Amino acid sequence: MLTRRHFVISAAAMFSAPIASPALAAPTTNRSKWSQWDAQVTPADYDPFTSNPWGLHPRFLPQLVEANDGLRSGDIHVDAVARYLYHIQPDGTAMRYGVAIARGNLYEPGTYSIRRKAKWPTWTPTANMIKRDPHLYAQHADGMDAGPNNPLGSRALYLYVGNRDTYLRIHGSPNQRSIGGRASSGCVRMVMAHINDLYEHVRIGATAHLYAPEV
Repeated sequence: MLTRRHFVISAAAMFSAPIASPALAAPTTNRSKWSQWDAQVTPADYDPFTSNPWGLHPRFLPQLVEANDGLRSGDIHVDAVARYLYHIQPDGTAMRYGVAIARGNLYEPGTYSIRRKAKWPTWTPTANMIKRDPHLYAQHADGMDAGPNNPLGSRALYLYVGNRDTYLRIHGSPNQRSIGGRASSGCVRMVMAHINDLYEHVRIGATAHLYAPEV
């Protein structure tokens, strides 16, 4: 079991302070609206490093940081204590984003493979979600169309163990003010404009490491 102290020390060994930031170089029934929806969730004159209409703490805005040797390019690391997602770059740096993680014991640390990506995905709550919170999810038992109010938001990365879909996702969220907290039913949430940036650089087959939260 990783303790808070152990993980903070481990994370500090993996990633340094921010360095100077250059500009950042799905299933749905209505692809014709993708561009319209992307514009709707992207702030005017968007700069990923400074735009903050969501009122987030500045530390949750994207930053470019250095990563220590030995971390594989393309992999994702989620620091559940600090609420950061790191995407490792080929030059030994990492893009860091703020995230929200699942509430209570619904967060599942582990090592996963990203086997699928989707723009503006549809969403269907799991049977366990409906059983646990019927007042929230029963109305969507047959699924929910894509769009800015869909719980998976604008982009989703699907986490697998082997060939098994875990139903865990790294995804955008319409509740973007939740970033930095514990809010979801199992997934890792991001600001939609931020995951739109990340999505283009994540390859199918990359590994996602979800570390244990504080205990």
